Amino acid sequence: MTEKRALITGITGQDGSYLAEFLLAKGYEVYGMVRRSSSVTKNRIDGIYRDPHLTNTRLLLEYGDLADGLSLRRVLSKVQPDEIYNLAAQSHVRISFDQVEYTADVTGTGALRLLEAMRDYGESTGKTVRFYQASSSEMFGAAPPPQSETTPFHPRSPYGVAKVAAFWNTVNYREAYGLHCSNGILFNHESERRGENFVTRKITRAAGRIKVGLQDKLMLGNLDAKRDWGHARDYVEAMWLMLQQEQPDDYVVATGEAHSIREFLDEVFGLLDLDWHQYVQTDPYYFRAAEVDFLMGDSSKAREKFGWKPRIDFCELARLMTEHDLDLAHREAHAAQFKASK
Repeated sequence: MTEKRALITGITGQDGSYLAEFLLAKGYEVYGMVRRSSSVTKNRIDGIYRDPHLTNTRLLLEYGDLADGLSLRRVLSKVQPDEIYNLAAQSHVRISFDQVEYTADVTGTGALRLLEAMRDYGESTGKTVRFYQASSSEMFGAAPPPQSETTPFHPRSPYGVAKVAAFWNTVNYREAYGLHCSNGILFNHESERRGENFVTRKITRAAGRIKVGLQDKLMLGNLDAKRDWGHARDYVEAMWLMLQQEQPDDYVVATGEAHSIREFLDEVFGLLDLDWHQYVQTDPYYFRAAEVDFLMGDSSKAREKFGWKPRIDFCELARLMTEHDLDLAHREAHAAQFKASK
């Protein structure tokens, strides 16, 4: 294929790292946008990142911020992308209740800033750019399952509300300016690279540490919430497929199965021959001000339109995450023993 150039915001996150790997394997030149901070965390892309001074380096990083429209224009002018994947956000639902304005600005208005920068770039250069917006099942909130592209949104968190704003701005730029803008309404997708403050990874990390004696309890919120869980590696392929379609559109990406947090606990602790009831406690802090009880997606449109389907099921997802975090716990315990012996 002719080499394409992609820009990924949020490249150092779970989805960004998997997407970067996927696009590099497709022959893309990949640019990742990162925020300036005292310590840029690149551990998720360590396996693919190379010194930019080396020849044939196809993954490069640029500083930019969804809160800074001027920086977005600078990045687009420099990178000149064929495709933009907007994955950056304040994406933790529970924390969005504590950081309401920040979530609205970065997750919601940030997408608008990027769309406007893309429109200006296209008008000034005559170049057609394709845009992917990472939308979320949290936009459905209290809407009854199964949720599809025709299900009305009823968000139940500042994060969900911000994602709804970003969704409709993406639709508006598609309809108003004829831009190739697509929304991927992704249901919960997890992996070994999931942030440790998200419930699935919090569970697998704690289970591994409990197994090797580094931890004795785990604090959680609502154990009855049901979610449609898939693996992020499968879901980034759907992002790419959306931008390969001749016409832009909006698609739900989901497994079509839902499991409660209790079921996830059963699966993970069962793999380690542990009874989670002996270790898990509920803490009111982790309950949301407005709960989302049941999310389960209908991805028929994506399956029929471009043949996407998940490869990793719920049990395999739990196994991959548990084995990864058990190994991490063993290495953590070994390091502690080594330190204590010195």
